[in-house]
Amino acid sequence: MLFALPKNNNNTQQKHEEFQREAVPHMDILYNYALRLTGNPEDANDLLQETYLKAYRFWDKFEKGTNCRAWLFRIMRNSYINRYRKAVKTPEHVDYDEIKEFYNTIREQSTDANDLSERLFGQLLDDQVATAITDIPEEFRTVVILCDIEGFTYEEAAEFVDCPIGTIRSRLHRGRKLLRDKLFKYAHERGYEVKDK
Repeated sequence: MLFALPKNNNNTQQKHEEFQREAVPHMDILYNYALRLTGNPEDANDLLQETYLKAYRFWDKFEKGTNCRAWLFRIMRNSYINRYRKAVKTPEHVDYDEIKEFYNTIREQSTDANDLSERLFGQLLDDQVATAITDIPEEFRTVVILCDIEGFTYEEAAEFVDCPIGTIRSRLHRGRKLLRDKLFKYAHERGYEVKDK
């Protein structure tokens, strides 16, 4: 899918080509994230469009050679927070448990059936697992989802949540432990070999 934008001069042409090359390939993963945030395909499309329009508008602010995907995720997260603030009309207070609730909704049936993560996690994450992920504190949940489900590296996750890599490792370890504690009985009931906590 090409991101169609006007081309007026050489600078605009170069900006357009760079944007196509660097930003557009991340559109699918950003849509999945938007769908998890909004829980609605129409709202997810709106949020995705808003994210890409802002990214294109401020493309000159993007530091070449850095992680474009993390930059786009940050724009999307901030756009969603701003929309949320407007919706609840309390700009000083944002409920991050609601905003960053990745797995309150399972991916829609309309997603690509050939998407590997959809095939794997669509079968793996039933309601009890999704609830366990949602129930762990936000700072751990975000890191677990970014690293263990979305496949971000520690460096990418650190850039996304704007904290040191050591903090990411610590939160990931703690988040996994919290999930293990919550899912111990669930795993045992499904026949997985589990050792006592």
